[in-house]
Amino acid sequence: MKGTSQQTHRWQVAWKRVKKLKDHPIAKFGPGLITGVADDDPSGVVTYSQAGAQFGLNMLWTMPLAFPLMAAVQSMCALIGRVTGRGLAANIKEAFPPLILKAVVILLLVANTLNIAADVAAMGEVGQLVTGINPRLMTLLFVVVTLLLQVLIPYHRYVFYLKWLTLSLLAYAAVLFTVHVPWHEVALRTVWPTFTPNAQAATMVVAIFGTTISPYLFFWQASEEVEEMERHQERGSLLRAPEAAARELRRIRWDTWSGMFYSDITAYFIILATAVTLHLAGITDIQTAAQAATALRPLAGDSAFLLFTMGLMGVGLIGVPVLAGSAGYALSEAMGWKWGLERKVRDAQGFYAVIIISVLCALGIQYSPISPMKALFWSAVINGVVAVPLMAVIIILASKKSVMGDFTASRPIVILAWVATGIMAVAALGMLIPG
Repeated sequence: MKGTSQQTHRWQVAWKRVKKLKDHPIAKFGPGLITGVADDDPSGVVTYSQAGAQFGLNMLWTMPLAFPLMAAVQSMCALIGRVTGRGLAANIKEAFPPLILKAVVILLLVANTLNIAADVAAMGEVGQLVTGINPRLMTLLFVVVTLLLQVLIPYHRYVFYLKWLTLSLLAYAAVLFTVHVPWHEVALRTVWPTFTPNAQAATMVVAIFGTTISPYLFFWQASEEVEEMERHQERGSLLRAPEAAARELRRIRWDTWSGMFYSDITAYFIILATAVTLHLAGITDIQTAAQAATALRPLAGDSAFLLFTMGLMGVGLIGVPVLAGSAGYALSEAMGWKWGLERKVRDAQGFYAVIIISVLCALGIQYSPISPMKALFWSAVINGVVAVPLMAVIIILASKKSVMGDFTASRPIVILAWVATGIMAVAALGMLIPG
């Protein structure tokens, strides 16, 4: 009886701690935070690491430029979801010809599956570095964990854990405390880079913008706003409950811009950390996350190595569910199926089937002749192709009074979004034109 009493007391203490966590400020952040962190998924980490290794400090300028552009587009997506009470695909279905919706959704499904394949492969490789377990077994473990989280745990609990996982990005900032950083040179190169503007530099800029502004994030954030709205049943769409507009629009601005800043500054730190370690040591070719972590170890020590690998696994546990979830949202809305992470599997079978199949297909790529890095390349190409017309569609939707009523996007946000679209168009052409 005494043992049982002690065990009960331990559970009570643990539950009180969890309840305190639910009152923590981080738990009050909305979809913008998770969307921002998902942007720095393992494949993104590889791209940013390669930028720092290959060009040193001379690619830091891309992050200050990308921040307002990515924040503007994501703000529009959040606004569309909250104002209309429908996800992005449902709004496209209503306002545009069916061919546009079908093309966007099919390309998104393919790109997301390939991106998931690259992400889980990277997680398996760095997991093997830490544990010594076979990388394919580690990949399988990560896949099982992410699927169980999405399928079995209701959204309101699941999103709570995702928000705490966002702290894993701090690992990349912590790496900088383990190495020497020439801060004066860093500040100068952030605003005045000295690289030669050749094909290699252009390819890297294309890769950075392609991994920073990605279509799957558009669908995820719009649908997450709807999830949050439906979870709080006293809230309705702003078209139906305009009295809540001032508070909700203020929240969306703060949530989205802070989430994108967190994402952007982390990418900046990754480029910086690899620039002051790998680049200075003459290591300029990084193809995988495991390569980056392994190369970092003798240069910056075990602490930097562990921080880098743990950060990558943490963001992978966010990035993979966001990739799979955005595919589920897009196809379900396009097909008119019931959807939502708050629903049970039996109530949204098509939605969960998309999530499960996309992740299992990505796992299957690990056992096929297809290289995960090739999968990442084709994912980037497809994302680059689909991003430009999709961003134009988002801007048109967010500017239409017939869709948004009195809550159309502001002129500065529209201008920033068109600038982002123009840059992504150049990036897409850069990927498609040989040499």
